[in-house]
Amino acid sequence: MDKNTFTGLFLILVILVGSFFLMKPSADELKKEQQKQHQDSLKRAGIKPAPAAAKADTVNKAPVVDSAALKGPFGAATTGSENLVTLENKDIRVKLSSRGGRVYSVELKEFKTFDKKPLLLFDGTNNHFGFKFNVGNKPFDTNNLYFTQATPDVKVTGTDSSAVTLRLSYSPTQYIDYTYTLGAAGYKLGFTVKTTGLDNVIGTGNAININWAATLRKQEKDMAQERQYSSVYYKNLDDDVDNLNATKDDSKQIADQKLQWVSFKQHFFSNVLIAKQGFEKASMAVSTDVNSQTDIKQMRADLTLLRDANGTYPMEFYFGPNRFSTLKKQGYSLEKQIDLGWGPLKFINRFAVIPVFNFLQQFGWNMGLIILVLTILLKLVLSPLTYKSYLSMAKMRVLKPEMDEIKTKVGEENPTLLQQEYMKLYRQAGVNPLGGCLPLLLQMPIVIAFLRFFPSLFELRGQSFLWMKDLSTYDAFINFGFTLPFLGDHLSLMCVLMTISTIIYTYFNNQVSGATGQMKYIGYITPIMFLGYLNSYPAGLNYYYFLANMLTFAQQFLIRQLVDDSKIHAKIQENKKKPEDPKKKKSGFQAKLEEMMRQQQVQQQKKK
Repeated sequence: MDKNTFTGLFLILVILVGSFFLMKPSADELKKEQQKQHQDSLKRAGIKPAPAAAKADTVNKAPVVDSAALKGPFGAATTGSENLVTLENKDIRVKLSSRGGRVYSVELKEFKTFDKKPLLLFDGTNNHFGFKFNVGNKPFDTNNLYFTQATPDVKVTGTDSSAVTLRLSYSPTQYIDYTYTLGAAGYKLGFTVKTTGLDNVIGTGNAININWAATLRKQEKDMAQERQYSSVYYKNLDDDVDNLNATKDDSKQIADQKLQWVSFKQHFFSNVLIAKQGFEKASMAVSTDVNSQTDIKQMRADLTLLRDANGTYPMEFYFGPNRFSTLKKQGYSLEKQIDLGWGPLKFINRFAVIPVFNFLQQFGWNMGLIILVLTILLKLVLSPLTYKSYLSMAKMRVLKPEMDEIKTKVGEENPTLLQQEYMKLYRQAGVNPLGGCLPLLLQMPIVIAFLRFFPSLFELRGQSFLWMKDLSTYDAFINFGFTLPFLGDHLSLMCVLMTISTIIYTYFNNQVSGATGQMKYIGYITPIMFLGYLNSYPAGLNYYYFLANMLTFAQQFLIRQLVDDSKIHAKIQENKKKPEDPKKKKSGFQAKLEEMMRQQQVQQQKKK
């Protein structure tokens, strides 16, 4: 490089450096330019700038938007990667997702699915939880936005709880916080929402609109039974619990009363969202994809919740088993979503069967042994009715020869007169023809109550006894590989044993009562019908019915040793010799029966 070229380049460099310092704008000019660019970016993003209190404070008071404001509201939160945060105690493991800030999955650590896999109530993308609102004219759903962890996992002061806050940022001073709190034990997850500086942005006032939806996965062996006991349940502030239809697709809107909780209930587990102050409005739906082999049902709830006096939206989740005692401990009448039957059956199960069952569990016995002891206790309590029923049937059996004589004398052409003669004989002998039926009818509510109770009994789940691997479902000792109209695709061994024992019981019962004709054969047809009905019911229920039949055999054997037919016959003949007391008042049933027969006889005479 020659001397002239070097001198020229040096002068150009001096000019450039000098012009940079000489033409540099002042600090005030820089601030004004930054403010102008900031206002232009707000306009392009569709955000109205907050007014300043005074000109001198304009720069300091102006809101600062996130770095992706040019993308629109919540610009930086519209894209990102999904990260998981875990909260865990001795009972549950909860994973929270940065996408939506929602509960990603809940694992119940104590339990497994029927095929021994981890039991997950929620599973990734199969659930949706978010608040819906508009910014400008654009709709937003927090479920689709990305949160950041505002605080590290911390221990809550004075407790054994852990907490984490996930934040959805609109700007450094405007955001939505989800705070989750989990105790050292238990199935409740605290959940509090707080909005900061967004009242004039999201335009929801003091209410938020929650959209909660989930596809519940199969947990049990029998999908048909699991679907039968799964639906959306809800409770109002008056403590009334109701549910959507469990056998077909259903939906319901509620706007005239507050709901305290909404539950996505499966057969043995529940996912419950609780609002202490109550949800203002609710729209719920449940549907079933009958072609799916993995999904039980799809459930949805749209809820409206008002802000409390502290400026927050306090809620909590319950993710846990439908064990009556566990649900009752949670409060809010969560135990009422367990199906204990209707009317008096519900009270029998709740105030008689469950307390006895819980008492027996304290001894740590096998569930099969507990059912045996429970059946023995019930049979002992009902033994007076059983004795009375047997005695009445024995009296009818002793009277049968005399009834046959009346039938031969009167003939079958006049059934009304025949019944009148029978009633006269009953009255003379001091026998109630319904005495054998009434005690059995009084026992029927307990039989039906167990039909509702055992399929809902969580304690049977996964419990084995003898060859039955799970007392909460059927024990298929034969799988057909195809479906039969009457039985289904399997045959339950315990159901077969129960049916055989019922047929044998019917045979001996007919011997005691002396039943003939159609009544004799109806007793054999009924057990066959119940074979198809109960074939897919829990093995624990069929086991109970089998034990009840066997214990009834034992009771009747003992009673038969105490009852002497010859003494009964002598007593009846003695009663027949006594003159009928005209002042003795007839029972209401007897009077109505005689009056009905008298009218029938009058009608027959008119026809002649």
